[in-house]
Amino acid sequence: MSQNVIVRYRTTPEAADDNARLVEDVYAALADLAPAGFRYTTYRLGDGTTFVHVAEQEGPDNPLSTLPAFAEFQRELPQRCAEPPSPSPASIVGSYGWHR
Repeated sequence: MSQNVIVRYRTTPEAADDNARLVEDVYAALADLAPAGFRYTTYRLGDGTTFVHVAEQEGPDNPLSTLPAFAEFQRELPQRCAEPPSPSPASIVGSYGWHR
């Protein structure tokens, strides 16, 4: 059974582009690692400062915790945020094209 989590937060306007760059670095590291059973996507909403991360993990171990790029992303996240991260477990009600 998969675990799903959605994290939403808002950065300050000055930190939004840097935050996006750090997120892109995490995706580059994930591409190198290619963890099985892990899906992850990040949205930058239309206001330019709100970010939403959606993760689905099939196993017990979250591969993000092993990535130096993710540690770097988290290192100064509180200072970049106007609204802190709000993680929430989630369950899928419906999906099209996302799951196999």
